[in-house]
Amino acid sequence: MGGTSLKKRILTALLISALFLAGCSSASTSETNEKEYKIGVLLSDTGLGDESFNDSAFRGLEKARDELGILFDYREAPDGDFESQLEELSKQDNDLVIGLGFSVQEALEKTAQNHPEQQYLLIDGVSELENVTSITFKEHEGSFLVGMVAAMTSKNQKLGIIGGADVPVIHRFEKGFEQGAKYINPDISISKEYANNFGDAALGKKIAENQIKDGVDFIYPAAGFTGVGAIQAAQEKHIFTAGVDSDQYFVAEKAVVTSMMKNIDVAVFNMAEKLVKDGSIGTEVYELGLAEDGVGLAAIRNFTLSNEQKSAIESAKEKLTSGKITINLN
Repeated sequence: MGGTSLKKRILTALLISALFLAGCSSASTSETNEKEYKIGVLLSDTGLGDESFNDSAFRGLEKARDELGILFDYREAPDGDFESQLEELSKQDNDLVIGLGFSVQEALEKTAQNHPEQQYLLIDGVSELENVTSITFKEHEGSFLVGMVAAMTSKNQKLGIIGGADVPVIHRFEKGFEQGAKYINPDISISKEYANNFGDAALGKKIAENQIKDGVDFIYPAAGFTGVGAIQAAQEKHIFTAGVDSDQYFVAEKAVVTSMMKNIDVAVFNMAEKLVKDGSIGTEVYELGLAEDGVGLAAIRNFTLSNEQKSAIESAKEKLTSGKITINLN
């Protein structure tokens, strides 16, 4: 119940912000650009208010609206009917249609084949279609750093990770976190569980509570809004946790030590900027990691790292970027 009301408050704030600023941007756009570029976006399953993946993309579009003068519209598909929403966006004369998340890939590719002249952007998946540009992230690199921090903060040397689904993108979070923790302590224990749901905060809280009963004192939830419940449970039980995708410190200000920043907002803004500049975003496949500012760590809070620990994290960043540290994703 608490998780649902929290999501509603966040969604309301996002929509009020979007409506208030829309009028401010439209007037300036016509004065500065000959063409008003339009972007349509289909959000992933959990929609706005997830405090994570979707909200980050939405921030990127708001920035593109305010700074570049683009117009944007969005759709949600909580029932999983991605194809009809994408079809609707494709018929609206948008210069670019964005699909968020691995779960929309099949529907996006079907729609792209039906509209070969339309430009599409797929985030968190790779498509071979000529009119689809793909962006993926090296979540394992940022998660490696979170694993290091978790091992440094843990008293019990028992960590937990909660995945939203048993899929490759979540495996990258998992593998990076585990290997980062073991980089600090090879004998550390890590509990893993898949929620098979990205939108159930109550379920995330329940899973986290079970892990905490087993002695886990740091939880890393890569599970969208389900993870919000796990973060809240960590605070209630007085253990540490980390956010994902966005800086989730405000969700539990006494428990969140850092967040694995997956800079979807930056990627979306950069694509909008390329669209305005070139009239097209091309057909490249982008893979964004530490070197490309695609992932990284939020500020460290609630725990003071020693100078030695800070140096170890900075050294790991350099080694991950240069390839001296490689993460096994198998």
